[in-house]
Amino acid sequence: MSSITVESSTVDTSDGVKLYTRVFKPREEETLKDNLVIVLVHPYSVMGGCQGLLKGMASGFAANGYKAVTFDMRGVGRSTGRASLTGTSEVKDAIAVCKWVSDNLSATRILLLGSSAGAAIAGSAVDEIDQVVGYVSLGYTFGMLASILFGRHQKAILQSPKPKLFVMGTRDGFTSVKQLKDKLTSATGRVETHLIEGAGHFQMEGPEYDAQMVKLILEFIASL
Repeated sequence: MSSITVESSTVDTSDGVKLYTRVFKPREEETLKDNLVIVLVHPYSVMGGCQGLLKGMASGFAANGYKAVTFDMRGVGRSTGRASLTGTSEVKDAIAVCKWVSDNLSATRILLLGSSAGAAIAGSAVDEIDQVVGYVSLGYTFGMLASILFGRHQKAILQSPKPKLFVMGTRDGFTSVKQLKDKLTSATGRVETHLIEGAGHFQMEGPEYDAQMVKLILEFIASL
């Protein structure tokens, strides 16, 4: 028998979109570490991003005693609405899910985690929810070409005072290590980086790195 359970739900956004959502949690409630919930925001919808890509990490968090929530952003899977090119509308999705988590999962603390374009979207939502106590980016799209689409999101996360962890592969095709470091020189608050040697952007989204990501993020949570 699996040590975790997965439940499905629907979250309504402020503009009437319905988001298909999954909650991963330990089978035994008494094994929960605390009332922190991890909300995961998937990669770029337009390029096939969906919550299924984050299933491995969400399962890993649940197996380690934390509730984790994934969701399909607007226009993806069973979620209604239409995906936007720049991720601006999707910020409402991340905010809605975090508010739902706070109201329905007894979460007094939320860690907001985003992958690729999902990191940019999550970064714009961080300071919109009081319960968010930290932020994790997996492969933030800071590069010049990616910034054409997602540059509008950068100011929010760089100016947020909340603790931030930026994880990136050294062979990321969208953002170079230098671009990451240059951007983070202007960041406020506590900022940590972790580089994964030899990993490319899309490799980071694959299951081969799930266990490593879970371990790294659990260490970050322990420091919050």
